[in-house]
Amino acid sequence: MDNQRLVLILGGVAAILTAGLAAILLTGGPSDRDREDTETPPERAGLQLNVSDPESLSPDQQLRCFVGGQFVGMATLADCAQRNGVASQALDVGLDSTGALTAIPFTPPPELPPLVDEPDPMPVTEQVDARPVEPRPGPQVQQASGQRCMRHAGGEWREVGTMSLGACVQSLYGGRCEQLGGASYGRWGDTTLRLVPGRVEQSSDNTNFRAIAPQGRDCSIGDVR
Repeated sequence: MDNQRLVLILGGVAAILTAGLAAILLTGGPSDRDREDTETPPERAGLQLNVSDPESLSPDQQLRCFVGGQFVGMATLADCAQRNGVASQALDVGLDSTGALTAIPFTPPPELPPLVDEPDPMPVTEQVDARPVEPRPGPQVQQASGQRCMRHAGGEWREVGTMSLGACVQSLYGGRCEQLGGASYGRWGDTTLRLVPGRVEQSSDNTNFRAIAPQGRDCSIGDVR
C-alpha cells in the first residue's frame, strides 16, 4: 500500500514538472515588449535617431536647448542657435545622460597662432677690394613633406611637427574622445582642425567647419577624406 502511494506521489510531481516545462517552451521566454521595457532611454533613442549630422534633423524637432551652460527650455535647432547667437552648425546635437536630444554650443575656437617669423636679412657690409669668390656647392637640404601641425592645449599653441593632414589628425586626436558640447582644436598649415563628438572637422576660416574623418565608439579616428 505504501509503495502504491509513493508511486502516485512521484507520478504527480513528474506531471507537474512536465507541465511547467511545456509552458516555458510555449511562451518562448520574455516578450518583445518586456525586452523593450528593460532597455534604457539612451538605447532606444540611439536606435531611433542618428545625430551625427544635425542638419538631417526635422526643422520642427524639439531639443533641450542650452545657452551659456544653462538649460533654457525646449526649442528647434534654428531657435536654439538664434538664442545662442550662432549658426546652427555651431551647436553640438546629441543625447544627454537621460537619453534626451540636446543642443549645446561647441567650445569656441581659440585665437589663431602667430605666423612663423621669417629670419631677418643679414646686414650688408661694405667690402673693399674684395675679390669675387666662386660659390662652393653646399649640402643638399631635403625639405620635410607636409605642413606644420599644432595642438592647442593649456591656453597655448604647441608645435607637434611637420606632417601630412592624416598624420596630423591621428597625432592630435587618435584615442581621444570629446563629451557633448566639447571640442579640441588644432592647426594644420593654415587650416583649423576640431575634434567634436563622433568626428573630426576642418575649417579654412576658423568659423565654418566640415567633417573630414569619422570617429568610432572606441575613440579611434577613421580615414581622412
